[in-house]
Amino acid sequence: MKVLVTGFDTFGGEKVNPAFEAVKLLPSEIAGAEIIKLEVPTVFGESGEKVAAAIKSEQPDLVICVGQAGGRASVSFERVAINLNEARIADNKGNQPLGQAIQADGKNAYFTSLPIKAMVQNANDHGLPAYISYTAGTFVCNEIMYNLLYTIEKEGLGIKGGFIHVPFEPSQTIGKAVDVPSMPIETISKTIEYGIAAAVTNKDDIEINLGTTH
Repeated sequence: MKVLVTGFDTFGGEKVNPAFEAVKLLPSEIAGAEIIKLEVPTVFGESGEKVAAAIKSEQPDLVICVGQAGGRASVSFERVAINLNEARIADNKGNQPLGQAIQADGKNAYFTSLPIKAMVQNANDHGLPAYISYTAGTFVCNEIMYNLLYTIEKEGLGIKGGFIHVPFEPSQTIGKAVDVPSMPIETISKTIEYGIAAAVTNKDDIEINLGTTH
């Protein structure tokens, strides 16, 4: 089995992006699966194109994209991506779409095909906080997840895909509000690793209730 794991480059004036830094720390093999690591640009359109090209060249069984969600306290496994680009800040090439559809012929939303409940549970079982998120935002993170799932369906690829959001790492909180949460990159990486292990070993997701009340 082969797993393609992507992480974004730095954006928004930050000096580091814990997403790709955590991906780089992943071992080359997890639960018997080969891990392929890929950095992608924080640019609307380009990130999805780079993932699509890597899928064609690497022929992975699973694709997991990783991005930063500053302000979240722990790693979150995304449930759904919506067909909307609306950027509060510009991407790395100055693009700042307002209310644009990602794919004109796409569904309003696509749900992850990864066993995210099992992935969260495995991280929790190893003493690491993680949860399911029901919004991937409307920036490039949501777009890359949406385009991934759109491509898988439209091309009938028969592979699984999804997205993981990670918090700031500690140095990014310097100069920000005192209560902004962070997590060491090593801890972020281990959480992702446990998630990948569960994705590799669970063909179907587990039946537990991880819904939210807000």
